[in-house]
Amino acid sequence: MENKKIQIFDTTLRDGEQVPGCKLNTKEKVKIAKKLEDLGVDIIEAGFPTSSPGDYQSVEQISKSVSNSIVCALSRAVEKDIELAGNALKNAKRPRIHTGIGTSNCHIRYKFNSTPEKIIEIANLSVKFAKRFVEDVEFYAEDAGRTENEFLAKVCENVIKSGATVINIPDTTGYCLPQEYGEKIRFLKENVKNIHKITLSTHCHNDLGLATANSLFGIINGAQQVECTINGIGERAGNTSLEEIVMIIKQNPHLNLFTNINTKLISSISCLVSDCTGMKVQANKAIVGVNAFSHSSGIHQDGVIKNRETYEIINPEDVGINESSIILTARSGRAALAYRYKKLGYSLNKRSLDLVYSIFLNHADKKKEITDQELKIILNKANLNSKLLHSSRRIINVV
Repeated sequence: MENKKIQIFDTTLRDGEQVPGCKLNTKEKVKIAKKLEDLGVDIIEAGFPTSSPGDYQSVEQISKSVSNSIVCALSRAVEKDIELAGNALKNAKRPRIHTGIGTSNCHIRYKFNSTPEKIIEIANLSVKFAKRFVEDVEFYAEDAGRTENEFLAKVCENVIKSGATVINIPDTTGYCLPQEYGEKIRFLKENVKNIHKITLSTHCHNDLGLATANSLFGIINGAQQVECTINGIGERAGNTSLEEIVMIIKQNPHLNLFTNINTKLISSISCLVSDCTGMKVQANKAIVGVNAFSHSSGIHQDGVIKNRETYEIINPEDVGINESSIILTARSGRAALAYRYKKLGYSLNKRSLDLVYSIFLNHADKKKEITDQELKIILNKANLNSKLLHSSRRIINVV
């Protein structure tokens, strides 16, 4: 079976920036956009031009700075929004307008005080108006996760007739379970006339910690695009994490999927986004957290030292990290201690290692982590280091 390409739509600069306290200026946005293009992102959602003059300027400048990736601007299903988005994108080599409206009963009733028929009418008009500015128009059915499938299919069929080239099926509130979301995508693939003519996209939020799982089930069931952010940042609990969905695809060839992402650049762009936004990456974050390739348990350390694949399914070099980290704690064993001493230039025989290890445990019980400097202090306490502190690759013997 031929592998299917999944397009990566990055919305770090739009949905990702909606995190409270996470404000990017135009210079920072352009810098990140260029790195996203280097990363291999297919579509960069540059901002929401009608939201502020600064966002309009950012979309305008990114449009001038990016050559290969599609540059996308968000709008509501409002002519003024759409026109501003089109104007901001006028210098983009590959522009896309992303417009849409809520389709769930909750949104129709409480947000718009409207009717299903009126929502379809607005959806059609917004897509047709956007087509005046760009050929590539993406329609989002906001809160599609809670929209009845039959009505959602009707909306999709209508906007396809109106000229939509991409349809986004957002799980806006992170409500869906993976199987439910996957079935929703499959239902649309099987029941919407001319669905094969457009790209079907996932856009999942992480309110229940299921954003990546839902996106995965979406593409397994026929979606061809994933909307995601670097480090999974975004509204409330965040969005699908780009690094997670990309590495799931890379590490599971049986899915018969691929992306254009240069995964070796993942770590560096994760750090860039974290620095620019001020949003620290949690230590245990998959792929990009500082603990993602760190080992402190003696059993795990011993296995990794013998063969990395015993406890790592991803080669750290594949995401731009030089090597795994062996962290020395009270849970570390002799193998890890010997490994770290060897890194410092000391090879200990078994008797020396036993002696040093007993001293090491006394230190480790009082600290969260033992540093290289402390390892040298431990050697001094064991009386093994008096003339060897500056030696390299020496074998230390107990006499």
